[in-house]
Amino acid sequence: MKKYLWLIWAAVLMALALALRFTAGLHYHAYALGVVSAGIVLWHLRKNLPALVGILTGAGLFLRFALRGYAWWGYVCLFIAALLLMHRFLPALLWRIVVALVCIGLCYFCFVEYFIIKNARTDADEGRDYLIVLGAAVYKDQPSLTLVRRLEGTLQYLNEHPGTVAIVSGGMGPGEQITEAQAMYDWLLAHKVDPARVIMEPKARSTMENLTYSFEIIRSRGDEPEGKVAIVSSAYHLYRAKLMAKSLGVPDAAGVAAPWGYFFVMLNYFIREAFGVTHLWVFGN
Repeated sequence: MKKYLWLIWAAVLMALALALRFTAGLHYHAYALGVVSAGIVLWHLRKNLPALVGILTGAGLFLRFALRGYAWWGYVCLFIAALLLMHRFLPALLWRIVVALVCIGLCYFCFVEYFIIKNARTDADEGRDYLIVLGAAVYKDQPSLTLVRRLEGTLQYLNEHPGTVAIVSGGMGPGEQITEAQAMYDWLLAHKVDPARVIMEPKARSTMENLTYSFEIIRSRGDEPEGKVAIVSSAYHLYRAKLMAKSLGVPDAAGVAAPWGYFFVMLNYFIREAFGVTHLWVFGN
């Protein structure tokens, strides 16, 4: 029994973490207990390669397919499992090549994240005439948590800058019963925003289209977006959004960071964003 006491402790901590996460809503406490539980298991199985690879693979698949907002943590687990297998079975020369490539990849990842993190904040300015709110998922007719966070940032900005008009941008995606623009419009009006200060852009299906169509709306009003636009999005997304605005001829768009959501979910999206920025650098979209 004493031999497996560590496993019992790990199971108890994980059960407590799940209870805190899904019944009490204490997310950060749950994450801390979950990390401790996983650490106990990984430490005791560090010399048992099949068990370690199996756990990492199972965790990776669970995070990827069973939980929303943790997919890239799942990829990290699967990547570590693959590295463990390569370390055990590859010839020494090939393993050294793999290590070199991984080190280069990590250096590049840190390089990209520098720009993402540097721009993951609200830019200081005195207020812009137009606030472009980038859409996110809608579940049937209700905004997702990510979209609610962006709307909370929008509401705060509009309250602080009464002369600003919001352009809520987003079309209808799979499983959505209304457009993202309509969901955002309804949410803002339900929070006492004057309808005259909210313009819907219901066609966009990507960030590039969000910005393109919103700039067209501004120009259709006899105005120009240069020097007059701020963009609301999740903190991790602002660098890429501002790069896209620059490519569309608006190099001075300000960023407005939405409030953070759950910590590990946000880190998941910071990881993903490095690949999105790379795609933008290489392909321009």
